[in-house]
Amino acid sequence: MTFDAVIVGGSFAGLSAAMMLARARRSVLVIDSGLPRNRFAAHSHGVLGLDGIAGGDLLRQAKAQLLDYPSVRWASDTAMEARATVDGFAVTTAGGETWAARKLLLATGIRDALPDLPGLAERWGHSVLHCPYCHGYEIGGGAIGLLGGHAMSAFMAGLLADWGQVTLFAHGMTLEPDEIATLQRRGVQIETEQVVALDGDAPQLSGARLADGRHIDLRALFVTARQEMGSPLVEQLGCVLDENPVGVLVRVDAQKQTTVPGVYAAGDATVMGNITLASAEGVRAGVSIHHALVAEDAAPKAA
Repeated sequence: MTFDAVIVGGSFAGLSAAMMLARARRSVLVIDSGLPRNRFAAHSHGVLGLDGIAGGDLLRQAKAQLLDYPSVRWASDTAMEARATVDGFAVTTAGGETWAARKLLLATGIRDALPDLPGLAERWGHSVLHCPYCHGYEIGGGAIGLLGGHAMSAFMAGLLADWGQVTLFAHGMTLEPDEIATLQRRGVQIETEQVVALDGDAPQLSGARLADGRHIDLRALFVTARQEMGSPLVEQLGCVLDENPVGVLVRVDAQKQTTVPGVYAAGDATVMGNITLASAEGVRAGVSIHHALVAEDAAPKAA
């Protein structure tokens, strides 16, 4: 069987795209490994009408609703290889299945490459965080830190000052005089000593330990992890990637099509965002894929 679309990734972007195609009565296969990016966070905030819901609960509810559509199939598997064929694309999974599709959507997200700092990984998504809009309000103010060392550090530190009393740990970076002045106006403390470990009973955080032995009290630490592609399929297919201050994103056009015709991408792999933005991008991709399928179906057939 050849599906109208195979969607790799069953998180918010993938599910939203699949819903649009299912409602257009198109055949869809979703391949999902069950490892969404936000699995480390207990709750998801800033989702309109669902503020504070557990991300896993929201995904389970969305999946159940999607599978009520008879044209949708689900494969709990990991897509390992994708290639172009005469009729579209073929996707092979770790379980040994090969699935054919006219169109392919990569909703595979990104992988957060965390700094190699003792105590950081076990607190990720709990007291070590990446998005103040997702988690900042729940910290409740007080002492918070930002682990610097990247191009966005000064900007982020100034932004975080709306959520607490911020210490920017320069972590080896050099700040420009105008950046220092701006941070001072925002009440941000600058610490030049290297952070060597995080303290406290994980996943909670009591503070950062510095190379000179000092301990800086913190309620939370924000980290901008470098973003890497969550799946090898993007590069296997030859999709162009664009650099951004914290990693790479898949280049897409207004219809969410990549530089490879017939291959679309949506979600965290294409835009730095959150659940709401990923879902919206998935809707756009699903509608665009449907438009492309209709155009193909309506085109004159070769004699």
